[in-house]
Amino acid sequence: MEVRWTTAMLDVPGAVHEAEVTFWGRATASDLSARRGDADEFATFVPVEVDVDPFLRLQVIDLGPRVHLDLHVGSAEGSRGGGLLRALTEALALGATVRHDAGTHVVLASPGGFVFCLVRDEGEAARPSAVDGVLVDQLCLDVPAAVFEREVAFWVGLTGWEAPTLASGADLVPLRRPGHLPLRLLLQRLGQDPRERVTAHLDLASADRAAAVATHEAWGARVVGSGARWTTLVDPAGLAYCLTDRDPGTGFLPGA
Repeated sequence: MEVRWTTAMLDVPGAVHEAEVTFWGRATASDLSARRGDADEFATFVPVEVDVDPFLRLQVIDLGPRVHLDLHVGSAEGSRGGGLLRALTEALALGATVRHDAGTHVVLASPGGFVFCLVRDEGEAARPSAVDGVLVDQLCLDVPAAVFEREVAFWVGLTGWEAPTLASGADLVPLRRPGHLPLRLLLQRLGQDPRERVTAHLDLASADRAAAVATHEAWGARVVGSGARWTTLVDPAGLAYCLTDRDPGTGFLPGA
């Protein structure tokens, strides 16, 4: 499958969606598009930076908050372009299941239960730059240990992105995306975590993590944990994400 673009969709309840719009608009230096959908439930964060393409969207749902992934494949021409159909066939062969088929896009679940969509490519090609040294650039899949190897195999097979050679039992497996795509994929093996299905959170690369944490707290986020290279926060809508020490330009840790 050729993944032509990647989008993270923030799924939030209506009662908190305005807080989500304000927070992530600031974090990505974006304006919200006109709302669309039968109930005006969808919108896109449009970067104010010129000549780049959006990669973050919002959906108002009864469940959540959560984040899911859209993989842009196929062609914008027609409701069932050949590329989209081929991508769907590949996903099913690898173990995905269909949750909803809207004709123009398909909602699926990975073998571990992570919700993602196959959507038609609309020609996006240029990823945005960092905002004040911070860049939303990675989706981390939080995978229960019992399904970790299968989930890694699924995403490698689905995207065609290579996983680096790691020691057996590695808990973090990054996939090597094509350079123009806005979102990397990282699979994280959960330890003594009670979750039974795969979930996900956003990771932000930051040139100065301490400064970025202070800024995000001023915008209404709360720190809920930290490690040697990351700080975990919860945004005003209750969605967890991480600020990391990775270089916003390369996506790698300093010196890697």
